[in-house]
Amino acid sequence: VRETMDDLSKDFPPGVVHTVSLDSTAPITAGINEIIETLIIALLLVVLVVYIFIQDWRATLIPTLAIPVSLVAAFMLFPLLGFSINVLSLLGLVLAIGIVVDDAIVVVEAVQVNIDSGMNPKEATTKAMKEVTAPVIATTLVLVAVFVPVAAMGGITGRLYQQFAITVAVSTVFSSLNALTLSPALCSILLKGNSKPTKGILARAFGSFNNAFDKSTESYLSLASVFTRKLSRGVIFILFTLVSAGLLGFLVPGGFIPEEDQGYLFVNLQLPDAASLQRTDAVAKVIESSIIEADGVDMVTSVSGFSLLSSAMSTNSGFFFITLEPWADREGTAKEITQLVNGILQKNVRQGNAFAFGPPAIPGLGSGSGFSIMLQDKAGNSPEYLQQHTNEFIAAAMQRPEIGAAFTTYQATVPQKYIDINTDKVLKSSINLNDVYTTFGAFLGGAYVNDFNRFGRLYKAYIQAENEYRQDESSLELFYLKNREGVPVPLSSFVEVKNISGPEFTNRFNLLRAAEVNGSPSKGHSSAEALQALEEVADETLPEGMTYSWNGMSYQEKKASGSAAIVFAFSLLFVFLILAAQYESWSLPFSILLGTPFAIFGAFLFLWLARFYSETYENNVFTQISLVMLIAMAAKNAILIVEFAKMKFDEGLTLVEAAMESAKLRFRPILMTAFSFILGVFPLVMASGSGAEARKVMGMALLGGMGIATLLGVFFYPMLFVLVGKLAKYEEKRANTKNSANHE
Repeated sequence: VRETMDDLSKDFPPGVVHTVSLDSTAPITAGINEIIETLIIALLLVVLVVYIFIQDWRATLIPTLAIPVSLVAAFMLFPLLGFSINVLSLLGLVLAIGIVVDDAIVVVEAVQVNIDSGMNPKEATTKAMKEVTAPVIATTLVLVAVFVPVAAMGGITGRLYQQFAITVAVSTVFSSLNALTLSPALCSILLKGNSKPTKGILARAFGSFNNAFDKSTESYLSLASVFTRKLSRGVIFILFTLVSAGLLGFLVPGGFIPEEDQGYLFVNLQLPDAASLQRTDAVAKVIESSIIEADGVDMVTSVSGFSLLSSAMSTNSGFFFITLEPWADREGTAKEITQLVNGILQKNVRQGNAFAFGPPAIPGLGSGSGFSIMLQDKAGNSPEYLQQHTNEFIAAAMQRPEIGAAFTTYQATVPQKYIDINTDKVLKSSINLNDVYTTFGAFLGGAYVNDFNRFGRLYKAYIQAENEYRQDESSLELFYLKNREGVPVPLSSFVEVKNISGPEFTNRFNLLRAAEVNGSPSKGHSSAEALQALEEVADETLPEGMTYSWNGMSYQEKKASGSAAIVFAFSLLFVFLILAAQYESWSLPFSILLGTPFAIFGAFLFLWLARFYSETYENNVFTQISLVMLIAMAAKNAILIVEFAKMKFDEGLTLVEAAMESAKLRFRPILMTAFSFILGVFPLVMASGSGAEARKVMGMALLGGMGIATLLGVFFYPMLFVLVGKLAKYEEKRANTKNSANHE
């Protein structure tokens, strides 16, 4: 469109220019650019973490190469999956950066340990792959399995989940293939057994880091040993964490999709009933001149005689599209500018009611942000009856602390003129009844006549009485039509004009007459709390014969309500079944999944703390996606310890010895993979601009969940392995198996 307008503008007369007053695709373009920037920052942070831990540029190169290989491979499958490069798929790639390096890190770290013990690179790689192939496959299957229920979801929520989840899953699959094929080959080629130590500043920095890490490892092992040997304390702490996670989940209010800064706002204007279009236009000009001076506002476009909220034409309505300055050129967010504009409107508009609000979070779902509820009359009562109970509903809703604003554009008592045509008089006057209606329509409303050519262009001809001849009912005396004898007869002779009242428009929702009530939650309350409050108000105030239905975004939110718990439960079930098949045991997967409460606790804790800074942190769709993802991320850490503990136990160590030996060997790679993921999502927490709210909510949940899961998990995963082993009597079964073998 822009290119076409630029081409057409070349032929514009001098002094005529064009501009795009509102571009609804701008936030999409800006959001994609922001995520690409986040993608680059996350990539650099992940590479930095890997280099600090590995301390060898050759070894760092191997997991670094896994990132472009996995991401490019994911892009290759986008056309087959029907995906496009959008905000959600790119957001999935941002998170994938911190995940796809995990498998390669595990491989490189295992190879380096073997090289340090005296093996040559090829022998070290062969031995390492025998140890890490099983955990690499297990962690990949877990992450893919956790998103299987997500891929099967329907509706808008399912589409939101799928674009993100499948992108992450596909990237992870390719990273696993890379770790099992390319990474070992690169290890045997690039890693050197007699590499020269780093000198200079880096040597001193790495030395300090290694000394601190060795000391922390000793402290970690001593504390982990306490929990491993005192199982009851660990069980009590896990139960406490589970209860705390539930309490924090209750304290964090629910939501659906956060209201984003999309770069533009709406303003609705409503004057008193039956106000003329000229009066509305005059007020609209006042509003335009007032708003255009506000900080952050770029352009204002007004439409008089129309309201997007009611989708109806009415002379007393007006609507404004406010385009904000680019995100980088303004300090305030769209929400802050909305509050500023509402203050200006409250001060300058006295002739009617005007207020600003944001667009819907998903274009096409509703006419604006906030909630939308349809009050329906099932009994077929009068429009006045519907308006009466709508007003009572709004008055009761405004008494609730969860509701910040509630209003309706439905009016059933708008002053109107009723023209009563005496058909008997018309027929007695030898006048065709159809001519009466045609004359009324032509003089008062206008009528199309024909087309004509002039100056090489086609014009349409309409007839209509001038404004001064359509002011009141006395003007009907000036309108004549001829009877069969050709005698002019005034219209006023058989027409009576009555003053009545009625609705300007009426809505039908699910075939029932309905009034739409729009509004927004109050400060400090979420959309879920507002919808719950409205349901309670409806149950208390609506009489028998009236009901309600949700509309737009509110309908989608109520429809998706409760689905997150089902998806979470099925994700846990799928992961359990995958692990049970992987280890051929029904008990061992519990030692991995019992660490999930740590991640959930961390996610809700960070969201709860973040709400002291901003109220946009809610338990919404993006939080729920994060919680599902945290199941797999917490399990990845646990698998690294449990897999090696099982290996050591099979070699003959006791449960406690195997758990502690595994904790010692896996402490460094767990921290490497955890920090790479945490720093990979950290740019999301600091996001700004278009689409920032969703990124910040998801980043905060993942940061808290993975951080706490790592902090607590490294201490409790060995304990969980011992606990499950004792409950399942692993040592007794091993002893019985040995005795049976000796007898044979």
